[in-house]
Amino acid sequence: MFFRWRIRFAILLIWASVSLPAEAVFLTPLDTPAHMSPLAQKTRLSAVARAGRRLVAVGPMGHILVSDDAGKNWKQVAVPLSSDLVAVQFPTAKQGWAVGHDGVVLHSDDGGLSWVKQLDGKRAAEIIDAYYKKFSAGPDAAKWQDEAKRLLEEGADKPFLDVLFVNELEGYVVGAFNLALRTKDGGKSWEPLIDRIANEQGFHLYSLAASDSGVFIAGEQGLIRRWDLQHERFMALASPYQGSFFGILAKGETLIVFGMRGNILRSTDGGQSWRAAHSDATDGITAGTLLEDGRVVLVTQGGQMLVSKDGGDSFVSVKVEKRMAFFGVAPAGKDAVAVVGTNGVRIETIE
Repeated sequence: MFFRWRIRFAILLIWASVSLPAEAVFLTPLDTPAHMSPLAQKTRLSAVARAGRRLVAVGPMGHILVSDDAGKNWKQVAVPLSSDLVAVQFPTAKQGWAVGHDGVVLHSDDGGLSWVKQLDGKRAAEIIDAYYKKFSAGPDAAKWQDEAKRLLEEGADKPFLDVLFVNELEGYVVGAFNLALRTKDGGKSWEPLIDRIANEQGFHLYSLAASDSGVFIAGEQGLIRRWDLQHERFMALASPYQGSFFGILAKGETLIVFGMRGNILRSTDGGQSWRAAHSDATDGITAGTLLEDGRVVLVTQGGQMLVSKDGGDSFVSVKVEKRMAFFGVAPAGKDAVAVVGTNGVRIETIE
């Protein structure tokens, strides 16, 4: 897929050099609408989510597909850019957001049928720089001003890796090297959070989750953080595992984090203590979802699907139609989930 994109982009550059004046600016993925392809359903996809009864899947080159019949049929929708998309979430049936490379944030207000760009890496860097220029005092003022200046100089090269809206207005986006912002107006404006995360090493932030207990982040090298309402910052939670966590799920005080080498940890007290879940997984666990009946479903990069019927205390491997590297999973009706990965999207039945 990477080489296909490079070839496509090279052709675009050749065409531009022949057809446009010398002073013209070459188009980038941020300026190029996603290519509509009949093969989009069968090629690599990164994430999938529910938008009411609709399913929405996203992937490389700005591909977004929707299904209104529980995954039997899919159609690609128009997207104003061709940056790789890696995460998607709908807090309601209509309002949804997708994020990905080049620091892009896309918004839909019609259940995923149409999309507009709310943010990209260049604009995010400008917001961060302007925000920290206002820091005139304190021991860390110079540190965050230098960090903001560096982001501005490097441009739109850092991806957002997950998005979480707790309602139609308040949302969070996180990504590589501690990149994090929050909005309280549905994405019309954004506030940097990089100074309010206990993450001095600048580890990547991979996943977000929320429950009645709060908002949580999981990330690189065992990072687990919880939003502290009183101090308005993400505070560190102790982690017994130092490998990377690729995902986190939350329901009430129960948290489930998962990641490298099949590691799954579960907490029933909001992250104050943890124990390893029973599982035979050895591959990296890439995504998970909670079903309405309380079951927990996790998927791996080796094509394994794991199901828990005891709230995440133990998992058993279930049969899948055909293995592929799984990158995303979402509920798709009773006893079924939508999965995305290297071979596109399909529906798997959970017996």
